[in-house]
Amino acid sequence: MHDHPVFGTLLIAWTSVGVLACLALWRTNAPYGRFERPGWGPRLPPRLAWLFMESPGAIIFAAVLLASLPVPPVPALFGALWLVHYLYRGFLYPLLLRSTRPVPVTIVVSAIGFHAANATLQAWALYRVRPDRSVLWLTDPRFLAGLVLFACGFATAAWADRHLRHLRAGPGPQYRVPGGGLFEYVSCPNYLGEIVEWTGWAILTWTWAGAAFAFWTVANLLPRAVALHRWYREHFPDYPAGRKALVPRLL
Repeated sequence: MHDHPVFGTLLIAWTSVGVLACLALWRTNAPYGRFERPGWGPRLPPRLAWLFMESPGAIIFAAVLLASLPVPPVPALFGALWLVHYLYRGFLYPLLLRSTRPVPVTIVVSAIGFHAANATLQAWALYRVRPDRSVLWLTDPRFLAGLVLFACGFATAAWADRHLRHLRAGPGPQYRVPGGGLFEYVSCPNYLGEIVEWTGWAILTWTWAGAAFAFWTVANLLPRAVALHRWYREHFPDYPAGRKALVPRLL
């Protein structure tokens, strides 16, 4: 990154914005989902909102990748991993969504801005700043460990998404207490999965941009996980006492 001082400055600025966002989220719950409330402007249907919010992660990354062709095998594999996540999150997840709560346009716009900036930085780091990764990287312990974390995190988040959808399958209250699997230990295994996944991404790509994204993921999801855990305890008197918010037995 010493050869790319402008890119390094952008990453420092981007991480600093993440710190400010984290502080803001500890003070105010982002107004969507069960924390949706009036006063945040017009609203979009949830499926359309999630499509708009997450799809830039795939579209912009793919655009930078295509503009960088031909791409060596290892950076191409990085791109495939990224697109597996964002094709799921940006296009399949909205189709499967069962929530009926609208999402404020302010949240949608801020999410679009985040994913546009983040996807640009990630792709730029892989295809412009450090495009020359040797195939020997595929046997490096950092790549292998990161790949395991990425795969396990993605699978955990997707499983938790499916589990939460099925809680809405039948009649009854809008929200119920989830259980089974990791839900026996933490309130938000979907968020834990995302954090593990993007920590794995930072390790397997071994870039400062990846590390910045892992930090942003924690900065965004940790405050919300704690808030959701508190919400469960307030609304369900019989909520399991030993269940943590995000990390089994710790947090």
